[in-house]
Amino acid sequence: MKKKALFSGTFDPFTIGHYALVKRALCVADEIIIAVGINSGKKTFFSLEERMENIKNIYVKEKRVKIKSYDTLTIDFAKKSGVDFILRGIRNISDFEYEKNMADINYKLSGIETVFLFSEPEYGYVSSSLVRELINHKKDISNLIPTIK
Repeated sequence: MKKKALFSGTFDPFTIGHYALVKRALCVADEIIIAVGINSGKKTFFSLEERMENIKNIYVKEKRVKIKSYDTLTIDFAKKSGVDFILRGIRNISDFEYEKNMADINYKLSGIETVFLFSEPEYGYVSSSLVRELINHKKDISNLIPTIK
């Protein structure tokens, strides 16, 4: 039976940490939907179109990864998409506390499990907000974002 996962986020921008997580998750999922969230209360650095295009370019040769956008609760999008589980990455204890609470409520609302993968040690410090800050200060971010193949 095929397993489908949902990996959601703002991905502003999509980092090497996100990329590494998806790569590892393809060992346990037959298909991963990377769902780019639209949050009207959140000002993004990159437009939705730019974020979607960037991720599509990264995965152009990987047929098991689909890129979609959504503007609902993640759990509602997960149910609509028919996923078997939600994929989340954990970098540190703060991530864990937040993500555990989300996983609990999502499971209570839908019965959909959340699968956690810990970030690889070399990417534990990488975050989209860190990358945006470096971009604002015109610093090189090439080692923090995936290369397009």
